[in-house]
Order: sequence, then structure tokens, then C-alpha cells
Amino acid sequence: MAKADLHTHTTFSDGTLTPTQLVEHARAVGLKAIAITDHDAVEGVPEGELAGSARGILVVPGVEINTDIPGTEVHILGYFVDVRAEALCEALRNLREGRVRRAERMVERLHSNGVPVALERVLAIANGVGAVGRPHVARAIVEAGWAENIGDAFEKYLKPGRAAYVPRQRFTPEEAIAVVRDAGGVPVLAHPGASACDERIPEWVRAGLRGLEVDHPQHGPEQVTHYRRLARDLGLVATAGSDFHAPREGAPGLGDHPCGLEVVERLREEAERLHGTPV
Repeated sequence: MAKADLHTHTTFSDGTLTPTQLVEHARAVGLKAIAITDHDAVEGVPEGELAGSARGILVVPGVEINTDIPGTEVHILGYFVDVRAEALCEALRNLREGRVRRAERMVERLHSNGVPVALERVLAIANGVGAVGRPHVARAIVEAGWAENIGDAFEKYLKPGRAAYVPRQRFTPEEAIAVVRDAGGVPVLAHPGASACDERIPEWVRAGLRGLEVDHPQHGPEQVTHYRRLARDLGLVATAGSDFHAPREGAPGLGDHPCGLEVVERLREEAERLHGTPV
């Protein structure tokens, strides 16, 4: 069966592979399609599409928008978005600027707690694209010798309640859903099991949500079954993805949580149905 991975990240957010390297890796592991879904960024999509065209890999233009509700984070994936849509680009630019301000505050708090990490190094690790986040700060902490690994850095400094934790700029799931749909895309709730907010899903469906990420590294078999059933009951597209960030031991591998190409076609059809134009 031809397979796709619909949740991946590149150096344009917190991944370690460039879009071209990601496409090459996808071909090496036997995938026929991937979606590039960087956090609050779409700038890597054109390079990925070009690389995919040259290598026979379909690259779905996507994004992952980080949002918040009381008590937890909620991530909204967008598929077949127009990466040039003005409203989308403006919203993501505002979110990325908020990410930089957040990184500045985290670095200030680290310094106040005797952990001198350079903001310039954090931004350099993020490749200067603006989609800087806690993983980039964590890598800088590890480099500076203040933690053994990224998980240790989060545990010591960056988890909610730790000394250097700073909340993100507030953006709601409803706002993210609207931004994705305004850009011609299909909004999908990422890893719902991680957010533990099932009671809110019907509300987001009424706001325009059109899919659930059913198969994800954070979902056990029972959760996969549960969310597949929920997607069916709510008339949503059931998607799957590895949430791939890097080819490293212990992390989800590209293609570890695949779906068939028929899911890609369902998303394409949904985009065309929602917006009345071919994609």
C-alpha cells in the first residue's frame, strides 16, 4: 500500500532536516506523500514541493498552529492551505513574533536563575525563521552544559511551573480553524489524546473543524480506536502522522504512523468541497 505521513516538521520550525532533506528521507523510507506542517510557519513548503516534484513525492502544503485553552495546549493542523494567503501569513507572522518575545523572556528567566544561555544562540538554533520555541531553548541549555538532554532541560527549566517557563501568546482553536479555512485549507485537530479535551471537539466541529489526527505516537491502541470511531461519528476525516522532527534514536521515525493515499485524497476533496476550487 502506498503510504503518507501527514505530520512532519522541518528546520523552518523545530525540525532538524531542511524541507529537501525531509523529502529525501521520505523517499528513502518508502513514503509516497508527506505533509509539511511546521509550527506557525509555511515558509518551508515551497522548497518541499519543489523537492517532492523532482523526486516523485507528493508534498501537501500544511501548517500546525499552536493554540491554548484553559489548562492545556491544542494544536490545529491545516492541509492544502494556500501558503501565500495574506490573512494566514499575517496571523503566523504575529504568532512567530510572539514566539521571539517569549524566547527573550525565557532566556531572561534562565539568567535570573543562574543559567546563562545566549538568546543569539537560541535564535541561531531556530535558523532565524522566527518559529522559535521551547525545544530551541532546550537545545541551547544542553549545549551550554546545564542539562543532559532536551528532556532534562524541559524537566529542570521549561515545563509549566518551572523557573523559565513562559506561557505562549494566546490564540484560540476557533481562531486557528478560521485562519486555516480562510486560507483554503482543511483544519484537523492534532493528537487529541495529548490535549484531553474530547468534550470540546463537537464545539470545534461547529466552528469548522473537519478532521481528527487518529494515529499518532502519543496515542495508544485504545485511543486510536476511540478517535477513529469519534471521527466516523462526527463525519470527520481520520488522519495519521508521526509528528516527525528528527532522525534520532528514541524519537518517532518518519512514516512510523502512516496512512494510505486515500486519506490525502479525502483531504483534497474536502478542501475542494469547502472552497469550491480545485487543489
